Amino acid sequence: MSLPLVRLLQLVSPALPVGAYTYSQGLEWAVESGLARTEAQVGEWLADVLAASLACYELPLLHQQIDAWRSGNDARVVELNTLFIASRETAELRAETLQMGYSLVRLLVDLPAFRDLPGWAARLQALVATAGGETAFPAIWSAAAAAWQIDPPDALSGYAWAWLENAVMAAVKAVPLGQAAGQRLLAGLAEQVPAHVTHAMMLPQPCWSNFQPGLALASARHETQYSRLFRS
Repeated sequence: MSLPLVRLLQLVSPALPVGAYTYSQGLEWAVESGLARTEAQVGEWLADVLAASLACYELPLLHQQIDAWRSGNDARVVELNTLFIASRETAELRAETLQMGYSLVRLLVDLPAFRDLPGWAARLQALVATAGGETAFPAIWSAAAAAWQIDPPDALSGYAWAWLENAVMAAVKAVPLGQAAGQRLLAGLAEQVPAHVTHAMMLPQPCWSNFQPGLALASARHETQYSRLFRS
């Protein structure tokens, strides 16, 4: 097993201390409202988000950020960081990516495997300073992927898997679903990831889109939901 693959496993692990498990990205409201109360409905919801949001916006942007970090184009990293933050339609979604980005910065600059690589900690801290402390999760995650020389297709596949695993586990808790149902969802949705990654890597920026009004409404309504387990 290669070291970059091991590093990727670390980046996508649920043990990564960035608080991803505390967010559902509006799924909890979809469960509460009756839109996602069965295994099939949750699968449909997540497949739509994976196809229309991650594959058409977040993954292409992540790919461009990895490329920018690898090529030394830090100005492009800043530009894409600003763009991603602006794309978060609700206060909860914006707070989520900023909190996770902040947590990952703190981890990486204290992690010898990243900190001791020549120049990388300084570049990361320069991004934080330039962005006024507002760094989105993809901007920081892509820095780790680039520094650890993870191949972009593997990095995007891992990122999509980590999102998917977190989303399914949120559904397991919120619906609730059984563990076997969660594994069926993961197995089925994971089959879609390779095609989405291929699409994302070829998608030019003018074609990027995260137009999902249902997701934005779910997130906005979650902000005033009376009883909730998750922060988004």
